[in-house]
Amino acid sequence: MSSTEPHRHGDATGRKAGIVIASTRAAAGVYEDLTGPVILDWLTEHGFEVFPALVVPDGEPVGAALRALLTQRPAVIITSGGTGLSPTDATPEQTLPLLDREIPGIMEGLRGAGTAKTPMAMLSRGHAGAAGSTFIVNLPGSPKGVMDGLGVLDPIIGHLCDQLEGSHGH
Repeated sequence: MSSTEPHRHGDATGRKAGIVIASTRAAAGVYEDLTGPVILDWLTEHGFEVFPALVVPDGEPVGAALRALLTQRPAVIITSGGTGLSPTDATPEQTLPLLDREIPGIMEGLRGAGTAKTPMAMLSRGHAGAAGSTFIVNLPGSPKGVMDGLGVLDPIIGHLCDQLEGSHGH
């Protein structure tokens, strides 16, 4: 496939992706991050070349990590953690100012899928949207929540990336 041809639906070959884990305790080494490997496996299975995961404390370090990744121009950045209501949860506040366009349907789908399994999913405040041609999505901090979220993204990620880079052929 030449670089001018659109990617096949669901194929991300040659595209780059980043992962930001928002967890003060994991960043301090109190416990091992369990969501990053789940996200890494999913991105790799979809053909993305993945930058090393950034495990950072909640709050402003999440914004700094997102801004640093955006300079690398990835197609996708997936965050995990910091989307709830605890005083330190600030991933949505760090993400929103970076988005040029929100994609509310994705978060509606994520919350809907999660709520079908646990009512606690309604408490997620995450965002999804485009920062230039980069798709950013905030997933929960639990491995099950991440798997549910990735399941929602699974059928659309290739087409979503195609649209953001302008190669969707419409």
